Amino acid sequence: MSWHIRVLANRYADSVRLMSISRAIREQQDVRRCELGMGTAANLEFLAGLGADAQASPVDLVIAVEADDGAASNALVLAGQQLEALHAPRGADERGAVKARSLGQAARLLDAANIALISVPGEYAALEAHQALSAGLHVFLFSDHVPLEAELELKRRGAHLGLLVMGPECGTAMLGGIGLGFANVVAPGPVGIVAAAGTGAQESACLLDAAGVGVSHIVGVGGRDLSAEVGGIMFRRGMQLLAEDPGTETLLLVSKPPSPDAVRALAGDVPEGVRVIAAFVGWEGGEAPFEVHSSLEAGAAAAAGTAPPDASNLARAVDARRAQTSGYALLGLYSGGSLAHEAATILEPVLGPIAGNVGGGPSDEPSGHRIFDLGEEQFTQGRPHPMVDLTARVEMLERAAADERTGCILMDVVLGYGAHPDPAGGLFDAVRHASKGAAVIAHVCGTGGDPQDGARQQNRLRDAGALVAPSNAAAARLALRAVG
Repeated sequence: MSWHIRVLANRYADSVRLMSISRAIREQQDVRRCELGMGTAANLEFLAGLGADAQASPVDLVIAVEADDGAASNALVLAGQQLEALHAPRGADERGAVKARSLGQAARLLDAANIALISVPGEYAALEAHQALSAGLHVFLFSDHVPLEAELELKRRGAHLGLLVMGPECGTAMLGGIGLGFANVVAPGPVGIVAAAGTGAQESACLLDAAGVGVSHIVGVGGRDLSAEVGGIMFRRGMQLLAEDPGTETLLLVSKPPSPDAVRALAGDVPEGVRVIAAFVGWEGGEAPFEVHSSLEAGAAAAAGTAPPDASNLARAVDARRAQTSGYALLGLYSGGSLAHEAATILEPVLGPIAGNVGGGPSDEPSGHRIFDLGEEQFTQGRPHPMVDLTARVEMLERAAADERTGCILMDVVLGYGAHPDPAGGLFDAVRHASKGAAVIAHVCGTGGDPQDGARQQNRLRDAGALVAPSNAAAARLALRAVG
């Protein structure tokens, strides 16, 4: 097999669409690999590292397929057709029939628009976001690789203008019932979420939905907003906007471990007359200006005014297999970074430092307990996010099934718009194989209203031999019970 390259001059497509197309091409027979991306220096360097030599400019779109000649030719044609379909004209009565060539033109054509979704290579993202702010638009900044200095400038300017800058690397938001990025279908209700954690927001919203308490809005702010450097600039703005919303009675603040100083600095911005609950994963920061819980599960339960979901029946099922699992290694395979961190904070106090790319143990320890966030760059460079592409997880499940040291496999399955159309189906064979020797404990982060149907996904995983927990935290406690 060899690499075959096609360069489309002056052609742009956002990364989310490219993820979907590359996944479809990889599924073609005899195609070993497919990479789609803009011809940026970073992307060309990545392709060169794979042995693919592409000559392109940053405004060109590169299609790279590794396959034999015949399969590669067919794959390149299919990729081109799918890219063309993105630009196909819609019906004459649709606004999409007019193509906007710039953000400013789009804002003029859509005179009621008040938000810009930006998903361009990181080196261009800040400029586009500034243009959106100049047009009076809130910004949903999906792009990554935006420098910290650029983020600070954008957020300070947005705060000055009274506008939201959600991101960079903002994966999830829901405004007025409309999801942006990766988002679940949840019932409307009185809890508004401000989140510096994408799958943390999704998990919280889904737990609230399951408890019968809906969500008014989700304001994502990007993972660095509660860092010491950024200091919660957009957390403040998000809290203020939700507090002014008549449909929001409770604020749920969500983050992976934040800076304690940044949290305490929010004291003067806590709105009066609105209940404020925080779910700060692994929180050990001491006093805070509001009620803080150290897990997503506990924070969502407090916001809903309900008890956490019961998993006692699953605990009995875990106990029945402890002769096979106790004392053996735990492997966590996560597509959601917030969920991986929540699991680590539950497991490490008992198991000690855990290896992988999330816990406090060594990153390259081949044996013992390990947890991986498969959404980190080491796994996503050159391939779509694991919520879209199941390849990395299937490969790791198959290796774990062949490793007699594995006692328990812990994993999430994240549903919603933008995610894989049938993740349980795609994981089915690998889970069934792994569950013959190890306890596979999964949590489905999703709802019955999601396109993938949460109940159907849960049943499919159960049919494959997995135990399906009602929350990510419950899954981690069950895994601890299995190997402890």
